[in-house]
Amino acid sequence: SLKDRNLHGVRLVISDAHAGLKAAIRRVFQGAAWQRCRVHAMRNLLAVAKHQHRLMIAALIRTIFAQPDPQGARTQLRAVVDQLEPVAPAVAAKLEAAEHDLLAYAAFPKAHWSKIWSNNPIERLNRELKRRTDVVQIFPNAESVIRLVGALLVEVNDEIISSGRRYIAAGSLATITTDQEESIASLPAAPRT
Repeated sequence: SLKDRNLHGVRLVISDAHAGLKAAIRRVFQGAAWQRCRVHAMRNLLAVAKHQHRLMIAALIRTIFAQPDPQGARTQLRAVVDQLEPVAPAVAAKLEAAEHDLLAYAAFPKAHWSKIWSNNPIERLNRELKRRTDVVQIFPNAESVIRLVGALLVEVNDEIISSGRRYIAAGSLATITTDQEESIASLPAAPRT
């Protein structure tokens, strides 16, 4: 329905690893890269780790995202995999298999990385919308829901525009050069499951 409403030019989709989402992204947004949400990935990785190793594993994985450039992130991911193999082989295998999914953000401008390696901002917005609509509890019709949610989204948009800390400033989008577009195009699309 997003594409039917004229959404186009999608270069990156950020989500958890839900198979249905990945298939829809691959089918509807052909050519768009897919970034696995690092927060969801961390939860999935820690779920297969022994309890006593979870803090150490989480700290190691966070070092991947602290790297200053794409090559550094790839190198660090491989180093973390090597460190985890003797202690948590299941985590190491899953992390290694998720390399492309977790590092898709690195093909974009560095200024955007912290905004696009997770889908937490949209989840935060969804929680706020849910909180505000739960207060009403019963809406008389669909139009009243649309009016409330629309007003809330306009309010959020106005806050983003007027804030000194924009989510992604329009000017920073101009930093996506032809080379970066080629780099983005070379990323693997959502994997087939």
